[in-house]
Amino acid sequence: MKIRGRRECRSCGAQWSYYETGSVTCPECGSIHSRGLGERAEHTAGPAQLDLSGARATLDAEPLDTVAERAADAAAEYVRKAGFVHAGELQPLGETYLAAAELRRVGTTLSRSLRIAEEDRRYFLSLLGGAEDGERPPPEEVPEGFRADRGLAVAAATDAYVSDLRRVLAEPGPDLAAVLSALRARRKRLEALDGDVDPVEAERLVHACRDIGTAVRESDEAALARAQQRLDV
Repeated sequence: MKIRGRRECRSCGAQWSYYETGSVTCPECGSIHSRGLGERAEHTAGPAQLDLSGARATLDAEPLDTVAERAADAAAEYVRKAGFVHAGELQPLGETYLAAAELRRVGTTLSRSLRIAEEDRRYFLSLLGGAEDGERPPPEEVPEGFRADRGLAVAAATDAYVSDLRRVLAEPGPDLAAVLSALRARRKRLEALDGDVDPVEAERLVHACRDIGTAVRESDEAALARAQQRLDV
């Protein structure tokens, strides 16, 4: 939604950036009475941080399915709060968001499993240990049992990204519109298959989506052409 990025406290006169805090409460005196200043700008990127410390802290004390559930809950909370437009500017599709989107699904799958294979355990622990730093295992390391989780995470992340992109670019030109249509078709196919495709194929959507973001942010025609090539494969 469009909001004014600067806030001014009506009680003490302090000013702060809503874009940074995501709150109308004065950071100086705690008053909830404030007003917006300046022009409104599209803003969806809240001050969300992925915090998996609670799940990691229980690794030695709780069964893995319980740890997985807690990790999934924390990842889901982050994904709900995160966005890709900051003060009217489109941001890249980051690795932390993608890792959280995948951990949300992988954790849920594990929490419901009666038996957990060793490779699934290792993969989950790899995600849990690296997601906060934007580290995801490469497509080649995705276990068979988590292919659908990786695929559905990519589908959801690219859908969310394009949704935010359209907030700042309501009328894409014909070339961009064609690439967005191709991306949407690939995403729909991925969803129709319940995400169960080769993770390398799913990763092409990530790269195409990032190329589209670069094309929009930097007016980069070469990036748009790369996106089209990835989607034509």
